[in-house]
Amino acid sequence: MNLDRLPKETRARIVAIEGGHGIQSRLAQMGIHIGDHVSVDSRGAFRGPILLAVHGAQVAIGRGVARRIVVEIAKGNNAGSSP
Repeated sequence: MNLDRLPKETRARIVAIEGGHGIQSRLAQMGIHIGDHVSVDSRGAFRGPILLAVHGAQVAIGRGVARRIVVEIAKGNNAGSSP
């Protein structure tokens, strides 16, 4: 499943980032890496950015970038807990 389709407040683990070095580097600078647990806090209106919770912080990414992040729903699926 791609991150842009993850239901709100559902905890998931990033399993892949589809794209070249540029997108992976940009996400790494924001603290988003393969293996990290994330959840969607909110979505912007009119196909706006997606607000993620990752490592206890909130990060906004565009939907096009979110579409390139492959996730799997975490076991236990407690959105507020630590990995």
